[in-house]
Amino acid sequence: MNDSANPRRDLNLFRIFHAVHGSGSLTQAAAQLHLTQPAVSNALSRLRLQFDDPLFVRDGRRMVPTPRANLIAPQVAAALDALDQVLSGEQRFVPARADRRCTIGLRELLEFSLLPDLYGELQRDAPGIKLHSSRIDRRRLERMLASGVFDLAIDVRLPVGEDIRHRLLFREELCLAVRAGHPFTRRKPSVDDWLAARHVVVASKPGGPVLEDLALERRDLRRQIAVRCQHYYAACRMVGASDLVLMLPRHYASQLSQSLALQLLPPPMHTPALEILLYWHRNTERDAGIVWIRERIVALTQARYAERADRKHAATAAVAKRARR
Repeated sequence: MNDSANPRRDLNLFRIFHAVHGSGSLTQAAAQLHLTQPAVSNALSRLRLQFDDPLFVRDGRRMVPTPRANLIAPQVAAALDALDQVLSGEQRFVPARADRRCTIGLRELLEFSLLPDLYGELQRDAPGIKLHSSRIDRRRLERMLASGVFDLAIDVRLPVGEDIRHRLLFREELCLAVRAGHPFTRRKPSVDDWLAARHVVVASKPGGPVLEDLALERRDLRRQIAVRCQHYYAACRMVGASDLVLMLPRHYASQLSQSLALQLLPPPMHTPALEILLYWHRNTERDAGIVWIRERIVALTQARYAERADRKHAATAAVAKRARR
């Protein structure tokens, strides 16, 4: 491209180029842009000097683009589209053409459960989106969303300010994981049996109660915690090789139960389901790309929740049918 021919480039020249390339006619391009045909011809002459290429050659009544014109046409179209969005104050998001990064705050369990499926969705419909996952520090969640370090976050229900928007994605039931052949598999454990067992718990902090302990404290109950670790996978491996017991979300447990020879049991006492929410800052509500990704996450989790509900209903119906025989 000849930079010295016109150092102060006129962006309107590229609008004319775009119109001629799309219509194949100087007359039609002039009509679309409310210009005279000589003005369109003059603009093409200036562009030919800048690109040192004829750009279009006449073939009868049509203006046929050169290979150079065909090469730059998609870039010109994308640039004009982006400029129109800026000037109009609106954003149009085309997933297949998106080229951006989305950073999501996730804890280990949700990363394991959600990230592979979400990547599959994006790879199919928006392959140019780069997906980054980062561990959440709950004390800094609002700050990370406000500063743009996180575009989105997914976690349990947390106290947040009015600038943080959120939406319930699903409720996750808890279950009890033990090794195959554990005494709890031979008879249903009572609450006292469960409290007397040796427990492994998962927590990111070095001390303090975990979720189940908060529920126990409200009933003035205590249990024996033999091991406290950082990751559920490590905890599941210990459970598979000992008499330790572990309380964890059922979906994650079901994915690991076969490979680690775990047996899943209903909790001996009622435990509230975990509410998993999607969080974002109000500043991103007009970011069409982030809105689109949010909608995909919601659709993905709702479909998964509906599938789980169908399986649970089918299993319940099968048990009832066997009982009637």
